[in-house]
Amino acid sequence: MKTALLFPGQGVQKVGMGKDLYEEFPKIKEIYDKADDLLGFSIKDISFNGPHQELTDSKNAQPAILLHSYAIYNEVKGKLDFSVVAGHSLGEYTAYLAAGTLDFDDALHLVRFRGELMSSVRNGIMNAIIGLDSEDVKKVVEEIPGIIVAANFNSPEQTVISGEVEAVGKASNKLKKRGGRVIPLSVSGAFHSPLVEEVSRPFKKVLLKIKIKKPSVPVYSNVTAKKVTDPDEIRKTLGEQVLKPIQWVIILRNMKEEGVQRFIEIGQGKVLSKFVKSTLGKVETLNISSPKQIRRFLGE
Repeated sequence: MKTALLFPGQGVQKVGMGKDLYEEFPKIKEIYDKADDLLGFSIKDISFNGPHQELTDSKNAQPAILLHSYAIYNEVKGKLDFSVVAGHSLGEYTAYLAAGTLDFDDALHLVRFRGELMSSVRNGIMNAIIGLDSEDVKKVVEEIPGIIVAANFNSPEQTVISGEVEAVGKASNKLKKRGGRVIPLSVSGAFHSPLVEEVSRPFKKVLLKIKIKKPSVPVYSNVTAKKVTDPDEIRKTLGEQVLKPIQWVIILRNMKEEGVQRFIEIGQGKVLSKFVKSTLGKVETLNISSPKQIRRFLGE
């Protein structure tokens, strides 16, 4: 059966995540301790003990989520048989780790820097719109003056809009009247929109210095929704990713068209599995997050 690995992005963080894994699996303990040494501060302490506000800050949430997902992947990879990988926004970096494109040291420092840049963005907001078709959301967004975009196409009935406070507010009110549910996202600024162009420039410069290898399996790009294998294209799309919309729905549909029947989500929560089911219907999904799920997958 053709299998895809999926890795979650920012928003799934939860105080305490990884603590039970750290206490039970020596390999995971080693990875967490190494991450503390590499970063020069205790990301495990923030992950395990919070406080919530500190963990939710992008500069901490992003390395914490990558570390959690990668540690689990590293524990189970010997029994994983997969053809393609993808990650949602930040999760794309974990996908490239799983595909051998990035070294762990580089990936951890990259997402810490990415998180610091995104923490510094203080303009704009993001709202999730639930219960409306993405095309309807796009039409409303296009009618609103100012800087506003449809930023994340998460499922056929969940689209995130991002942009200037006034513009997002106006669009949200219109979408409410059409029957949509509006959920404000807890982020510092309007990610995946032109409002973060300023912080994308230093990130692109840092990407130029990172060694990027050809992936062992294709990775679906958030920007193009297509498989990428060329290191130069990977560098380019990662540089654009923080600015451009996340094409998650198209990624999932492209995977299914290419024969993927099984989707394994590795990391905190079940957000991506829910998106898979609402987008593709009856396909097999599996979550690996807790010690119990790891042991069950390993057949212990």
